[in-house]
Amino acid sequence: MNLYPIWVRRETPAATETLSETIPSLLDWPELKEKVKNCELCPLRAGCKQTVFGVGNEKAEWLFVGEGPGAEEDARGEPFVGQAGRLLDNMLLAIGLKRSDVYIANVVKCRPPSNRQPHASEMAACLPYLENQIALIQPKIIVALGRTAASALLNTDAAISSLRGRVHEHRGIPVVVSFHPAYLLRTPLDKAKSWQDLCLASETVGRS
Repeated sequence: MNLYPIWVRRETPAATETLSETIPSLLDWPELKEKVKNCELCPLRAGCKQTVFGVGNEKAEWLFVGEGPGAEEDARGEPFVGQAGRLLDNMLLAIGLKRSDVYIANVVKCRPPSNRQPHASEMAACLPYLENQIALIQPKIIVALGRTAASALLNTDAAISSLRGRVHEHRGIPVVVSFHPAYLLRTPLDKAKSWQDLCLASETVGRS
């Protein structure tokens, strides 16, 4: 995969109780969805319309993880909709996948006010939900979309530039770090780098 697909070429201008303290063992999908729906472990739930659990194939080989819901995601209850979602769909098509083939989730399940970056305490409260999703899915590859996702999965404050281009690991599962589609909409020249990341992820899945 060394020819750039069309989505690359096209340019478009405080401490809180954690889930591990409240859930003694792995939850199945219905239990986990209900737990997220009724979650009040951090202040984000009070300010959003609904939780955004995740979407896709619950036995997927590919798991894409973003930061958190935006306004459109909060309204529809689904991650990665709107312009960023359409770009992600094009990215998936470029490697022969559809949204229904993969699983898409976020680090936090509630929209932060004004789409700000989640606070560390909010991420800490919500991360066990994502860990439970990962344990249920058992993907062959995780693609961390953006610095927040990379920070949560790899427990690092390193910049995206230093994390890209190599395969990391989260609980034995390969992790490839790339840019968030919303960032790519603002910085289309970096789409070529994101394509390289997807190629690396595809190669990693092919070796597994």
